[in-house]
Amino acid sequence: MFDKIIAHVKRFVSLSPKEEKMLCSYLKIEEYAKKKHLLEEGEMCTGKYFVNSGVVRMYTLNEKGVEQVIHFAIEGWWITDYFTFNTNMPAKCSIQAVEPAQVVVIGAAEQEELLKELPQMERYFRLVLEKAYAASLMRTHYMFNFSAEERYRHFSEHYPEFVQRVPQYLVASYLGFTPEFLSMLRAKKG
Repeated sequence: MFDKIIAHVKRFVSLSPKEEKMLCSYLKIEEYAKKKHLLEEGEMCTGKYFVNSGVVRMYTLNEKGVEQVIHFAIEGWWITDYFTFNTNMPAKCSIQAVEPAQVVVIGAAEQEELLKELPQMERYFRLVLEKAYAASLMRTHYMFNFSAEERYRHFSEHYPEFVQRVPQYLVASYLGFTPEFLSMLRAKKG
């Protein structure tokens, strides 16, 4: 049940069998059907989600009511709305299962207790957040410096699992263009 998250944690920090058991005591498993929300805009984000299986996305609605995908997460990735998680203000984003998903959840209070009991988990969460932030900066770089075609090519080469598992209109939203433009790019490529 917690094998994937334990393996992920152990890529960054060491845990004894006793510590693994302690970590698991702070976690819970939640299952979401396709299109079900883990978090909806306006709600309070009280947990961090580690994807055990499935695909999850974070998105926001622009001023025209069009969804803009901000982030995807697949097996072995974390996703949360850090803004509301850390500020206790209502979420500006929604988090939704793209396909049936099983996630491991740790709540804010549980995380604080865990960090007191297992100080190395502070290092783990810091390293994971640093990696995620670096990826976010790279995405920003690509959005400003790559053409739409270059963004798609880079994304499809580096993240083929998303191209195969995520509906194309969501990939287009994530990359900052319309589904019609993505169809043109794919036809041109083929």
